[in-house]
Amino acid sequence: MASVRVSGTEGYADEAEELLKRYEGIPAADAHRAVLHLIPAAPGSVLDIGSGTGRDAAWFAAQGHRVVAVEPTDALRLPAMALHPSPQIEWLDDSLPDLAVLLARGERFDVIMLTAVWMHLDAQQRRRAMPNLASLVRAEGALIMKVRHGPVPPGRRMFEVSPEETIELARMQNLHPVLNLRTESSQEANRVAGVTWSNLAFVKAKRSGA
Repeated sequence: MASVRVSGTEGYADEAEELLKRYEGIPAADAHRAVLHLIPAAPGSVLDIGSGTGRDAAWFAAQGHRVVAVEPTDALRLPAMALHPSPQIEWLDDSLPDLAVLLARGERFDVIMLTAVWMHLDAQQRRRAMPNLASLVRAEGALIMKVRHGPVPPGRRMFEVSPEETIELARMQNLHPVLNLRTESSQEANRVAGVTWSNLAFVKAKRSGA
């Protein structure tokens, strides 16, 4: 049965083989250098939304974390499962903005990662998505985003998203900003093209009286 076409995944299935090579060639620790201090040293639960080739999920699993890796593109998720077999990783076909499968499970996570995902959602989808993301973060847990800025690759669906907009949406859901850092792309061709990234992180506050 064919996958339902998920808004924002345009172009990824066609380029899956090339993306596997490209993403796996960049160590996860290098890609996430700006947020390493926000990732718990003690084993916990990590939700990796838009897990792609599974590089980051495998990295978290190697550190002892239990990982739920969400990827709606079969052409990425299935090779990722074969490339990174681990009993610590559960692979899930689900997608933003609704995350219907995840939300039905009622789980909460210590860390939620969205790497190169948020800018695929339009403004309305982002407004719908943030409450769903917030509901999946445990109290004092972290939501970590890496948002792309710059020219849109052919065949992709992306939007220019300001850190300020994202911070405001997060604040409305009791997610408090702890990082807003602009960095260069780790890929040379993207740097030349003027691609930059916003590294954003939020911590969910405890409710008063909790």
